[in-house]
Amino acid sequence: GGAGHQRPARYLPRPSISLSPTGVTAPGADVTIRCQGQRRDVRFFLHKAGDSNPQRHMDPAGAGAEFRIPTMGRQHGGSYSCSYQPQSESFVFSEPSDPVELVVAGEGPGSTSLLPAPSPVSLGGTVSIWCWGQGQGVRIVLNKGGRHVAHVDSEKSEFVFPINNVRREQGGNYSCSHHSRSEPFVRWSDPVELLPAPRPSISVSPSGVIAVGGAVTIRCQCRCEARRLFLYKDKIQIRELDAAGDGGEFTIPSARWADGGVYMCQSRSRSEPPNWSDPSDIVRIIVAGEGYPKPSISLSPNMGVTLGGAVTIQCWGQHQNMRFLMYKDGNPNVLQDAEPAGNLAEFPIRSVNRRDAGSYSCYYHKKWYPFTWSHPSDSMELVVAGELPVSCSESKANSADKTSPQHLQGQRQEGKNCPRAKGL
Repeated sequence: GGAGHQRPARYLPRPSISLSPTGVTAPGADVTIRCQGQRRDVRFFLHKAGDSNPQRHMDPAGAGAEFRIPTMGRQHGGSYSCSYQPQSESFVFSEPSDPVELVVAGEGPGSTSLLPAPSPVSLGGTVSIWCWGQGQGVRIVLNKGGRHVAHVDSEKSEFVFPINNVRREQGGNYSCSHHSRSEPFVRWSDPVELLPAPRPSISVSPSGVIAVGGAVTIRCQCRCEARRLFLYKDKIQIRELDAAGDGGEFTIPSARWADGGVYMCQSRSRSEPPNWSDPSDIVRIIVAGEGYPKPSISLSPNMGVTLGGAVTIQCWGQHQNMRFLMYKDGNPNVLQDAEPAGNLAEFPIRSVNRRDAGSYSCYYHKKWYPFTWSHPSDSMELVVAGELPVSCSESKANSADKTSPQHLQGQRQEGKNCPRAKGL
């Protein structure tokens, strides 16, 4: 019975329809159209847009049917849907499925272009994809990664698809297809790649605190072909260079106090109109050893430390209103910090345990500008009663292995002057 002449029963769930393989199909290919329902004992009908009668029907044993086209031809292209009819109710059938487009690939002219010319695109910017085909009065389809994105019925042979406020997920390979609206035989263009401008990553070598006069390399990494890199310090552009394929490096051969600060980088296309990447994350460069005399460090009381006892590590400098930072055993992370009203900072340890034993040093810097530091103090060893003390020579040898947290080899005076609180 022809299912095209009865009214659909809305209580019957709509079937689904799918193609295998998906996407545009080459002539001669073996194609399967699958219709899937939710109940058994039904007859499936395959419909093609433009034909009033079903193309084919099938009585499967299960809840789905497969309609095979063993050799794909131009005449098979079109929009298909399916419906079903319970075998026990010959005058009732379901609503049709959503349509699926079976498109046959063809050969011939057609092109896809990015406007402006292909290059990474600024996130948040605007780009247009220009599709050009052959003939007039055609349907032009924009595809991304083989999937239909948009289409337009045009009286001309070309159309421009704008993409406003570009997002990162819109990057990918785009291509255009076009076919006569009366015949779904498609001509397929070569793809173009829409590449959102990559956000650079930034790193500093060596990391941590840099001694005055030390060399520093700031590396900005990105997919940066035909792009220019810009380096910013404290949000002000200071340097630029033409990037290599994987980014570029900015070198500070001899760091000065003024080189301390917050750095980031950004890339821009060399072509006009320029498009910009998002800025990188930030890195901080801290320069120590210029302008501020090194602080002094001592213990109070200095007569010895026992397990469970209390001791205070004192750091003092020659300037007021400074922030003091204390480090232990070459660990690159600050152990404690303090902002005293005067020039003396105290770091109390209220109940000493064995883990508190070790070598301590401190720095200071202005409270309002944390990127230029003093030299480190001499190192002071805290020895807990009952623990084996570490000699000055051993401590110096160990510091060469660990390097100090501030990467300032040679700044620690442990060899000459090694103040320590001896165990009782």
